[in-house]
Amino acid sequence: MQPEPETTLARRTLTLLALITAGEAAFFLPFLLARVFRPTVLDVFGLTNLELGTAYGIYGIVAMFAYLCGGPLADRFGARNMLIIALVTTALGGVVLLTIPTLSTLVFLYAWWGITTIALFWAPLIKATREWGGELSQGAAFGLLDGGRGLLAAVTGSIMVAVFAMMLPVDPETATLPQRTAALRQIILILLSITAGTGVLLWFALPATRNKQTGTRPQLSLRGIAHVYSLPAVWLQAFIILCAYVGFRSIDDFSLYANEVLELNEVDAAQLGTVSLWVRPVAAILAGYLADRIGAGRMTLTSFALIAAGSATLASGYIGAGMYVFFLLTIVCASLGIFALRGLYFAIMKEGRIPLAFTGSAVGFVSLIGYTPDVFMGPLMGYLLDRSPGAAGHQQVFWVVTIFAVTGLVASLMFQRVSRSAPD
Repeated sequence: MQPEPETTLARRTLTLLALITAGEAAFFLPFLLARVFRPTVLDVFGLTNLELGTAYGIYGIVAMFAYLCGGPLADRFGARNMLIIALVTTALGGVVLLTIPTLSTLVFLYAWWGITTIALFWAPLIKATREWGGELSQGAAFGLLDGGRGLLAAVTGSIMVAVFAMMLPVDPETATLPQRTAALRQIILILLSITAGTGVLLWFALPATRNKQTGTRPQLSLRGIAHVYSLPAVWLQAFIILCAYVGFRSIDDFSLYANEVLELNEVDAAQLGTVSLWVRPVAAILAGYLADRIGAGRMTLTSFALIAAGSATLASGYIGAGMYVFFLLTIVCASLGIFALRGLYFAIMKEGRIPLAFTGSAVGFVSLIGYTPDVFMGPLMGYLLDRSPGAAGHQQVFWVVTIFAVTGLVASLMFQRVSRSAPD
């Protein structure tokens, strides 16, 4: 007997909501915390921008190996168990973070998170989403995934800023370092609780993955993996992700830019930093649905153009103290392109004719190349910001972003050409 349509819809909705929640909760501790509260994190942990960037770089180095390991594992094992283990072990890292560790311990912690959020988590998440989307709704699937993740990040980030502000004096400028440390610890505790709780949600929401034909787990094929690695579309997709991810990593600088260039206090700068998070759900979902209608390749071109325009404006030096509205409009423009791409760059797998059965392996390979900004962007941003304090360092950061955005636009044109000529 076939299940009722309402039951199927409810199950699909629950599955997608669980994937969305897990997809963002896994990165709350490694990234959202410093993205929203970067000035406070630097002071409380006693870090320079370069030192924090180095921790990010170690995460990226570990992730490079983790992508290759995690991809085939995702093709071999079901998503539910891998995702649950990943979330619980990531939350355990938050317990260490509560101690306000030294730089050496923090670097080790980011290496740990490189394993838990990538080897155990990333490829299973992407493969489960691609399976959820089916043949006709890849753009919608990945647009909803990243848009939903963006909405969750925006809500969480805004709530965390409000909680943080409540725990400080009425005038945040008068807060002492111990007061700011205590407030930041509460934020860390909330985020690690959400991460661990999401693992419980996945246990009930996700079914165990089985091969539809045999009822057994899918088997790995080295020949199939090698074939996927040889596809030109896979290489171009990897390069598109690399250029797009440089743009994504640049949003870590928005709140610090507001603090140092626009001269806003830490709370106001953090609030401005969450604006880009609110753009994410709109941009990703809209881009995903448009991709199913006009093609994901065309949408990537538009998205890279928006990033180039926004980052070039930030790099120009035109924006200075008091130009709040103009800065806001500029980061909205850049964020539209950045987050539209996050809803697109795995949706283009179908256009590139990458076999569904080897999605995990393809994700592992393109991620190995595409997420190399996790290795170099953190240290590079830290170096530029520390070498040229104030507006000059921020301008240099966004010139780098502009160059990668233009390069990504060229790579997108090449991907379209290759996809048209690829055999069905």
